[in-house]
Amino acid sequence: MNNEKYDALKLENQLCFPLYACSREIIKQYKPFLDELDLTYTQYITMMVLWEKKTLTSKELGNDLFLDSGTLTPLLKKMEAKGLLNRRRSEEDERNLVVSITEAGERLRERAIEIPGKIAKCSNLERADAEALYRILYKVLKSNSGKKII
Repeated sequence: MNNEKYDALKLENQLCFPLYACSREIIKQYKPFLDELDLTYTQYITMMVLWEKKTLTSKELGNDLFLDSGTLTPLLKKMEAKGLLNRRRSEEDERNLVVSITEAGERLRERAIEIPGKIAKCSNLERADAEALYRILYKVLKSNSGKKII
C-alpha cells in the first residue's frame, strides 16, 4: 500500500502543529508571573491593549486580539468584576460597547512591567531569530485575517 498518499496527514508535516504546541508552551511560561497578578494570559493581553489605548470599542479590542465576541464578552465581564475595566454603551451608537481601563487596571501595569523581560529569558532564541519569527508570524496573521497588522 502506498503511504505517500497520506503524507499530508502526518502531524510532522503540519505547520499548524508546531505553532500550536509552541504557543501553549510559551503561554505556560507566563503562568507563574500572571498568577501573581491574578490574570489569565488572555486577560493579560487584553490589559496590554488597554494600557496602550485606554479606551476603545469591544469590536476594536476583538480585532486587536484576534478574538470573537463569544470569547471577548465573558472575558470582559470577568475583568470588569475584578475592577480592571469598565464597559458602557456608546452615547453615539448604543450598538457599540466601549471598554475603558480603570485606575486599578492602570496600577496593575507597574506590577506587570517586568514580565516581558522574564519571558524573554525563558527562550533559547537569539535576538535575530526572535525578530525573524515575530515578522513571519505577523505575516501569517495578516495573510490569514485580511487585517492590517502593525
